[in-house]
Amino acid sequence: MAIVQFPKDFVWGAATASFQVEGAYQEDGRGMSIWDTFSRTPGKVYQGDNGDVACDMYHLYPQDVKQMADLGIKSYRFSIAWPRIIPDGSGEVNEKGLAFYHNLVDELLKYGIEPMCTLYHWDLPQALQDQGGWDNRATIDHFVRYAEVIFESFRGKINWFATFNEPWCSSFLSNYIGAHAPGYTDLQLAVNVAHNLLVAHGGAVQKFRSLGMEGQIGIVPNTEWQEPYSSKQEDIDACFRASGWLNDWFIRPVMTGKYPEHLLTWFKSKGAQPRIEAGDMELISSKIDFLGVNYYTGGIGRYKEGEGLFDFETVDMGWQKTDIGWNYYPQGLYNVLTWIHKEFGDIPIYITENGACYNDGVSEDGKVHDERRITYLKSHLAQVERAIASGVPVKGYYCWSLMDNFEWAYGYSMRFGLIHVDYDTQKRTPKDSYKWYKKVVQLGWYEV
Repeated sequence: MAIVQFPKDFVWGAATASFQVEGAYQEDGRGMSIWDTFSRTPGKVYQGDNGDVACDMYHLYPQDVKQMADLGIKSYRFSIAWPRIIPDGSGEVNEKGLAFYHNLVDELLKYGIEPMCTLYHWDLPQALQDQGGWDNRATIDHFVRYAEVIFESFRGKINWFATFNEPWCSSFLSNYIGAHAPGYTDLQLAVNVAHNLLVAHGGAVQKFRSLGMEGQIGIVPNTEWQEPYSSKQEDIDACFRASGWLNDWFIRPVMTGKYPEHLLTWFKSKGAQPRIEAGDMELISSKIDFLGVNYYTGGIGRYKEGEGLFDFETVDMGWQKTDIGWNYYPQGLYNVLTWIHKEFGDIPIYITENGACYNDGVSEDGKVHDERRITYLKSHLAQVERAIASGVPVKGYYCWSLMDNFEWAYGYSMRFGLIHVDYDTQKRTPKDSYKWYKKVVQLGWYEV
């Protein structure tokens, strides 16, 4: 048996997002979000599922935080719902919305759990979408004001902030592929949104600095790794484009103030370019304190003319897949981490999401035996430790997710949680993976 061991100060955590767990969609002055609208649009979400109730964490957070404390995690990553704080996105602040998050944070601090707050995890106020959403640069100013409200309100209570979760999803997946809210299929629109999200990120970082906030602020891109099928240059280039769409397009401008030239050229050939205004790139590259990395999957790919946006096709190598259909590819996490380190130096990294969809239910013995998830976590954490041994400054790991929840366009059909949720009764059942992760958190190591 080999031992996989982590530094003593390594931060162990778990993560959720507001729309996926909170429910209470009409309570205490919350406004509507684009996901409320999208999930009510026929055919957009599996079986017409929505986030109206979700895991009802809005009411059940005390017991959920108690389970976090039992799990032993040092930090909990959650997101704040912008429509709870400023229901129309730009007008009056809703004090009842702020009060909910203060109660949640106070409960976390009571148990010694450090809150990591994500300002935006996809639930844009619908009122702002009605005015053009992220294609409208006025939304940038509204976001910075919303961020300022949160910074001021939680000064001294929250010390870790992430501006945006997975901006690729909020731009390309939502406005080019159309699978997420608001559901458009326009490449130029998606490029506009991607750029404006990054400008809003920079504006929030600058606001954080100008307010003299203590703590750290960063951004959380989602990453994948596409390995070339062969050593042919065309295969290498196709994978470089496909991986870069997620990784390079969002990380490079934040770290260097420049978009990757190869993707700028490629998008231009498709008739799309970011609409960059004076000062945008300087703002986007405002110094961050950490980089969050979300990683789930990757694969093998090769060049195929006319295939998709990048003349790229994935090659099914017969690998295991999780129940959501994503490749089981732990090596890709090591590749992503070492690539970031090589390209951008010693920026502290937190794995802000990593986990697996396995839809194991409650057995006759009242337990959830999700051995496949344990195997997934073991293999991916081994790649994190390997990256640390290679000099990559990975400082912490947040398992996705604390509990089963609303999985966006998949509704409630896909389960990522360490805790099983019965959506009819809201009963929480810790899975075998919860018990395994609890031991890892306690010891800081595990055997493989």
